[in-house]
Amino acid sequence: MRVLDAPCYVISDAHIGFATGEAERSLVAFLRHLPGRAGSLLINGDLFEFWFEWRHVIPRRGFRVLAALTDLAESGMPIMLIAGNHDCWGGEVLRQDVGIDYRFGPWEGALGGWRARVEHGDGLRGREDRRYRALRRVLRNPLAIRAFRLVHPDLGAALANRSSHASRTYVARDEGRGLRAVAERTLADRPDLELILFGHSHVPAIVRGASGQVYANAGTWMDTPTFLRIDEKRVELRRWDGSPEGTYLDAADRVTEKALA
Repeated sequence: MRVLDAPCYVISDAHIGFATGEAERSLVAFLRHLPGRAGSLLINGDLFEFWFEWRHVIPRRGFRVLAALTDLAESGMPIMLIAGNHDCWGGEVLRQDVGIDYRFGPWEGALGGWRARVEHGDGLRGREDRRYRALRRVLRNPLAIRAFRLVHPDLGAALANRSSHASRTYVARDEGRGLRAVAERTLADRPDLELILFGHSHVPAIVRGASGQVYANAGTWMDTPTFLRIDEKRVELRRWDGSPEGTYLDAADRVTEKALA
């Protein structure tokens, strides 16, 4: 998939399985409202607090969210999930049974009509994320994944949820400035991009650069359910309030090449 049709709705960091039941129900309601309104859906990482696919077993928590996503996919809506640091052990169930485009690493393409790059954001900061990058290499190693698959699912889920306590309650100590700086450097090096999206920091943001390029972050559904709505003309940050479109918070209009000239 190289195109996510407009309007593209973007969420991230729901941490279903740790988030409250109310947060999960609100996310299901949001997903149920998308048919007829959204052209596509992008989930920018950490949809689940923990996700792992054993041969015949998946985590129980999040079943209602999976059912809602399956209905969306079967309706024909394109759905992409960028793996985050909590749900990077997916595969066949998400792709084949649920029907979403599940991806590791960055994605680039046309997002709501914008030339865009999307990454979850974990491990992108230089010095601050150095230890995590070393740990990530171990956790995502095929041998480590194969070994974890031998652990009983009940024990494996308990161990994973216990070890993730620090990051599931994580809000960037720098209030998102580190990822914003990474985005600004990337956009400066990539004049072909109009938009860059990160998640991970749990800090919602829309920031326009001097050249008209935009950095946006959907924030976290877990605490305050915010999302992005992106069409050919603008990027909007909204908060879900139970209504079809939610409450408007911020926006950045698209700057055309003609206007830049």
